[in-house]
Amino acid sequence: MSEHLTEDIDQITVTDKAAAEVGKIRNENNIPENFLLRIGVKGGGCSGLTYSLGFDGEVRDTDEVIEINGVKLVIDAKSLFYLDGTELDFSDGLSGRGFVFNNPNAVRTCGCGSSFGA
Repeated sequence: MSEHLTEDIDQITVTDKAAAEVGKIRNENNIPENFLLRIGVKGGGCSGLTYSLGFDGEVRDTDEVIEINGVKLVIDAKSLFYLDGTELDFSDGLSGRGFVFNNPNAVRTCGCGSSFGA
């Protein structure tokens, strides 16, 4: 896997809680260190766009690799546009357990919180 690490991009943040959960998931599932956390945006959902999140062992030429708070993220160029300024957090509160995208670009969101419009 070849990768190019972009260090001057600071549009996305990863909270301490999210970074800890990524590490926990990686350890519990024996995910190799060369697999990066791919975050993205794709069409779908009731508001038009949905987030995607998962480990990926492939970095494409058009991807950006960013290390934030100890987490190496891989993001395709199209998604990076929609994720500018986004905070990746983790919630384990009463309303559910999971990763949360706090995206300032979302002009509308759906009731389930998994899709948005920009």
